Formats: sequence, C-alpha cells, structure tokens
Amino acid sequence: MPLVRIALRRGKSPAQLAALRDGVYQAMRETFNVPEDDRFILVSQHDAGEFDYDPNYLGIARSNDLVIVQITCNSGRTVEQKRALYRSIAEKLSADPGLRPEDVFINLVEVAKENWSFGHGIAQYA
Repeated sequence: MPLVRIALRRGKSPAQLAALRDGVYQAMRETFNVPEDDRFILVSQHDAGEFDYDPNYLGIARSNDLVIVQITCNSGRTVEQKRALYRSIAEKLSADPGLRPEDVFINLVEVAKENWSFGHGIAQYA
C-alpha cells in the first residue's frame, strides 16, 4: 500500500496534475506490484516562497518545474525494483505532462506492514 505525496510549484493545470498522479500510479503498478485500486495520492501546490530546492545539487540542473514525489510503502522490495520504479516514474512523467527527467525528484520511505490502518481503526496488514 503506497501513500504518495507529490509537491510542486503552484500553477499547473488540472490535466497536468492528473498526468502526474496517473504516471506515478502506473509506474508503481508496473514495477512494485501495486494492486489495482490501491491508489492514495496527495498533490500539494506551493507558492515560490514555500518551495525551496537547490537547482544544482549533485550536478543535476533543476528548474522551477521540479516535482518532488515521496512514496511511503511497505519495506521489502529489492534495489532492482526501486531502480525500476525511479526510472519508470521519470519516463512516464517525461512523456506526460512533459517534465524533464532532471525535474523528477523521488524519495522512497519504507515502513513495516503494521504501520497502516486503512479504516475502522484496524491494522489490516498486522
């Protein structure tokens, strides 16, 4: 069960936001074996003063179109699966909504299965 948070500068169209959500979800389905309908994605848009990043950290030239994708998921996936996920997200977001791969920043947060409750106050995976 991934929980996805996507942060970016304010001003993108509803179609661009949908493409971000859809691209990340499809990449997770293809590389992380995420089940159909396991879709929990939050998008937050920020004014320039609320979105701070280094435009050249690690020699990667970022623009104001930077999108930060944070995925919280169950631990246990291989390094190969993680690399495939990062690559797939960058490819899909490059195709639609047209982001440069340099502007796709991804952070993966792994947690134990008992750290989720999908409702009813029950730890469904514990």
